[in-house]
Amino acid sequence: MKLSENNYAKYIDNDVFKKISYVSELLNQEVYVVGGFVRDILISRASNDLDFVTLGSGITFAEKTAELLKVESVSIFKNFGTAMLKTKNYELQFVGARKESYSRNSRKPIVEDGSLRDDQLRRDFTINALAISLNKNSYGELIDPFNGIEDLHNKLIRTPTNPDITFSDDPLRMLRAIRFSSQLNYDIHSDTLKAIKDNAYRIEIVSQERITDELNKIILSDKPSLGFKLLDKTGILELIFPEFIKLKGIEMINGISHKDNFYHTLEVLENILPNSKGNLMLRWAALLHDIAKPATKRFSKKSGWTFHGHEDKGARMIPKLFKKLKLPLDSKMLKVQKLVKLHLRPIALTNEKITDSALRRLLFDAGDELEELLILCRADITSKNQKKVLRYLKRFDIVEQKLEELEKQDNIRNWQPPISGDEIMNIFNLKPSREVGLIKKAIREAILDGEIENNYNSAYKFMLSKAETFLNDK
Repeated sequence: MKLSENNYAKYIDNDVFKKISYVSELLNQEVYVVGGFVRDILISRASNDLDFVTLGSGITFAEKTAELLKVESVSIFKNFGTAMLKTKNYELQFVGARKESYSRNSRKPIVEDGSLRDDQLRRDFTINALAISLNKNSYGELIDPFNGIEDLHNKLIRTPTNPDITFSDDPLRMLRAIRFSSQLNYDIHSDTLKAIKDNAYRIEIVSQERITDELNKIILSDKPSLGFKLLDKTGILELIFPEFIKLKGIEMINGISHKDNFYHTLEVLENILPNSKGNLMLRWAALLHDIAKPATKRFSKKSGWTFHGHEDKGARMIPKLFKKLKLPLDSKMLKVQKLVKLHLRPIALTNEKITDSALRRLLFDAGDELEELLILCRADITSKNQKKVLRYLKRFDIVEQKLEELEKQDNIRNWQPPISGDEIMNIFNLKPSREVGLIKKAIREAILDGEIENNYNSAYKFMLSKAETFLNDK
């Protein structure tokens, strides 16, 4: 990203910043915009979240600002001395300048009033410690006490103070360093990276919600594989996501080895990026699609390495993983579970004669997740042999085309059999029972197999013939 330090003034030449400057005069309180907003405008990156530091009460400053901006609601957090308000274009947070100290077993700091430099010093990285003055006599002046501009130029993530102290005090900052590396494609300074390795064990005092929030941001970043490689390199991944680290490594027996499923998974995650912008659950599905391979890995002289059933076992693992990681246990989890369970099906169709029956079943089982399933499967086609990849992708094009044609013809997707369970009970004077389910399933299978047409009359005739068999066996 191009550094635009010479024209950042245009970003603060607006009514909101001018009114905040006016409040500074009214209250005789210095005020500065700090942190991520300053960093982002310097690298021409969109940013709507603004943090302001004032030498005095952040709450009083926010209330006066809200009055001038005609904002009715101000969220006040007295315990932290902060206040937040929203305008049409921005979310503004105000806090009094402070310095912090930490106890060994908590991320919650002991807070004291401080200077602007104290406040910048407590920030996680030099690129987040930049400030711009909004005071009348120095409006627009950039304040950079820790060479953050130089680190932006060099695309480097570095702490403003001793990194061992920074990460020991607040271990979440280790994940933030890796997250910024993934989002910005920046390197982590060697001293900072060493400190993350040395303090990795401190991650145990961070809540799972905070850890998962950072993981989600890494997964949604432009370079998620970089983030996961850094998590692995620093030893953090083994502590926060041991199930994933088990994918790593290659085993060889009789000269036969399997691929490293850790790096394969990261390649799939990278492959899926162009078609998954903002789609967190699709990216989680890419990350977890082979999660059960370590548990299903087998070797035989006849077949070599196999991972039979890893898609089914992986799907069964999803609820427990989501619960552990504090991910949503709702339709989002069910989507990931379905994608993991079905991720081999479309690819398998490229290796055999494609039957309408197999296509119908895939359409029926995938339902609303079909497009995402196909995106995942395309991303899962990886090999060092590019000719092999292109050959598979060409066959996959045929599968997609046939799926589209068959759906137009049969309308199977999200389809329900033309005769319901209630109708079956009324026609045969049955109560809810196993027989009703068997008749309904037989109708469904016959339609999916192409044995009968997908309409009421065909299904009704078939039902009468099958019902006699089921009822006589009762």
